[in-house]
Amino acid sequence: MKICFPVEIDNGLDSEVFGHFGSAPFFVVFETQTKVIHTINNQDLGHVHGMCNPLKALNGKMVDTIVVGGIGAGAINKLNEMGIKVFKSSAGSVQENLGLFESKALVEMTVKQACGGHDGGCGHL
Repeated sequence: MKICFPVEIDNGLDSEVFGHFGSAPFFVVFETQTKVIHTINNQDLGHVHGMCNPLKALNGKMVDTIVVGGIGAGAINKLNEMGIKVFKSSAGSVQENLGLFESKALVEMTVKQACGGHDGGCGHL
């Protein structure tokens, strides 16, 4: 399984999970079977608000799961259509959230938990 964590600064497993999928500069991807970590530069960073293209952002790389602080409804729908589940992160690092995910302590997000705009309600800019 490939688990993707949007981050602002790439520090591998020590990276802090970013507050919003579409505006994260990087994505740290952890492969659970091989324990390999790699980073993807966000290829859709300059998108217009509400027009996030998750597949472009991930540079065409497929993942199974996204763990993020906040995300828009359109992005959740697009990711879910591709079979990708989205989970709400807890404050902290990729390593901490990976442990929470593996112990099933993170909640799967739906459009009801999606960000409604950049008004501070999701804790992102």
